[in-house]
Amino acid sequence: MIQPTHTLVNFEAEENHTSHETLGLSKKHLVVRRGKPFSVTLLFYNNWWNGYTENLVLEVSLGMEDRIQSPSDPHCWSAKVYPRDMHTQSVTINICSPVLSSVGVYCLWVHIQTAQNRRTYALGDFVLLCNPWHKDDPVYIPLDAHIEEYIKSDYGLVYMGTPLNISGKPWSFGQYEPGVLEACLKLLQVSPEHLSDKQNDYIQRANPVYLSRVICAMVNSNDDLGILEGKWHGNYKGGIKPTDWSGSADILHRWVSSNCKPVRYGQCWVYASVLCTVMRVLGIPSRVVTVFNAAHDGDGSVKIEEIYSSTGEKLNLSKDSIWNFHVWVECWMRRPDLGPGFDGWQVVDPTPQEKSAGKFCCGPCPVVAIQQRCLHVPYDSSFVYASVDADIIRLIVHDGLVVQRVVDTESVGQLIYTKGIGSDRPNNLTQTYKSKTMLNNLLFDPVASFMTNSLPRLQHFLSFSSPEKMLPGLEVSLHTEKIPSVGDNIIMCVTVTNCSNTDRILMEHVNAQLKEYNCSPQESFWRTKKEVHIQQGKVLTLHHTISPSEYESYLGADDIVNVAVVIEDLRTKERFLAAQEFSISSPPISIEIEGGDSIQMKEEHTVHVSFINTFSTALNGAMLTVEGFGLLDFLQPGDKIEKKVSIMATSPGTKLLKATFSHSNSPSIVSRSFHKVSVITK
Repeated sequence: MIQPTHTLVNFEAEENHTSHETLGLSKKHLVVRRGKPFSVTLLFYNNWWNGYTENLVLEVSLGMEDRIQSPSDPHCWSAKVYPRDMHTQSVTINICSPVLSSVGVYCLWVHIQTAQNRRTYALGDFVLLCNPWHKDDPVYIPLDAHIEEYIKSDYGLVYMGTPLNISGKPWSFGQYEPGVLEACLKLLQVSPEHLSDKQNDYIQRANPVYLSRVICAMVNSNDDLGILEGKWHGNYKGGIKPTDWSGSADILHRWVSSNCKPVRYGQCWVYASVLCTVMRVLGIPSRVVTVFNAAHDGDGSVKIEEIYSSTGEKLNLSKDSIWNFHVWVECWMRRPDLGPGFDGWQVVDPTPQEKSAGKFCCGPCPVVAIQQRCLHVPYDSSFVYASVDADIIRLIVHDGLVVQRVVDTESVGQLIYTKGIGSDRPNNLTQTYKSKTMLNNLLFDPVASFMTNSLPRLQHFLSFSSPEKMLPGLEVSLHTEKIPSVGDNIIMCVTVTNCSNTDRILMEHVNAQLKEYNCSPQESFWRTKKEVHIQQGKVLTLHHTISPSEYESYLGADDIVNVAVVIEDLRTKERFLAAQEFSISSPPISIEIEGGDSIQMKEEHTVHVSFINTFSTALNGAMLTVEGFGLLDFLQPGDKIEKKVSIMATSPGTKLLKATFSHSNSPSIVSRSFHKVSVITK
């Protein structure tokens, strides 16, 4: 029977939090790491405990009861009272959990007993996390620099755009913000695994593989009480546009305060960044990773079909897709279920694309399994492999016939980036996913595999035409002379090399379309064609320019441009395709803090924010917003809009200052800029 509390417990929070590297994670709970001792002091009133005649027994429970045992067994809880601390008014006890304990909120009880009776008192709760500092913990990561970057850092960069024009979006993981730890723990408590079988869930939480799958599924809300609802098209009325998020804490707070209703809206980088926050909070080293030209292979063929018209327009006819970029998370852990060869970084992808064992999650999949092409390895290795190394089959169709096919074995997974350790520069991870064999050799005949595996899906609307026997062909390439910003000309260069021994008469078709990063292009906004002649053995260079006035009215925020050229030999009907995709950079916003980017906590600092109109037209209703303050103006080309704001930090760490510029000419065009601020205590 639980007695009225006649004891007080001092959880020695400051000392324990400092020792366990959990300082700042919670003001409500003692937070400690498994496998490492922590101390508590019991204070007794009125000599309530007699150390000579009564035994003192501690008990911890996490949905199930575990008695604290002697320290001789490393797989059991242990407690030790030092003789110098042992007296009847107070007792200091060192408690140590097994290194493979389950993660969660534990209750601490004390039993005072003799041979005849026992009195029980509830002392309070504490939180137990994984311990990446402990060599026997499956999440142990040995380098201090890795600990700082992948566990302790609350600041990150998410890389976006295209391989030709990469931008880094700062993100505040926010694990030290009030309530974030509690939100992460609540996530475990409302998971389907916990609600259906609490006992098994508590037991399995010792395993980071299990934890990562549960949390991965809970970050999206597709089949549970998860955090984020996804939306990729249309308007975002009733929620927040994914590009407007800059940190995880706000998302987690909204989810908790709404009683676990999904937060609207997320896309891949939002899902991944929130997952990274939860994993770091729970003590699992994690980093956000961007795959440029990531394939979504729905049928497992490791082939992605792209279909173009004979005039270079990309058609929305394929079920497969190439995302210009896709963001997931890598988590560091040992894989005893697979063997030591698969330890290390594991892909965990919370974006709901395909189901894994019946739920919307992906991973953990060992990165080394992808590099070595071990596609039988759980979890979801074949899907992850296709994301970084599928072949693209580009078809040119004319009057319902496939008149040419081009195989691209290099574009998918062209670059794979994460934030550098202790740096804002990117760390290129491409080689960790792709072996030299993969990079230099074809693993199979892509055309033969395409003919046998992929054609049935296309035959309902396409037939294949065999042009007359062709002479040695042409070589065609397309590139932009520079990656444009808003207000710049788009200048394209088409190079045609005549490899045959005869002169040729060609028809050149060039087409430009806008697209979002994760779907097929929209209708063409610009096209041109002309007849050209090229002599045998010669190289022909053709230049094309799209002026700002020809694209600005079509441009939407974060849109990408797809340009393609089809060269047709008018005599042989042979066709050649080259394509490229790139993003147009938004005009920058300047943010400067008086006195530098390192500021004192609870002191007022002045920030200067400015924007220069680089558009070719005047912008009506220009608005420059900084942390919720707005300014209305009329901005002529070349004019500058400025504002000054005051900021004051209430907590230490890395913070993000966000400025947003919009105007009424094209409401969908929004410029955003982020500025990193380091907050220090005196």
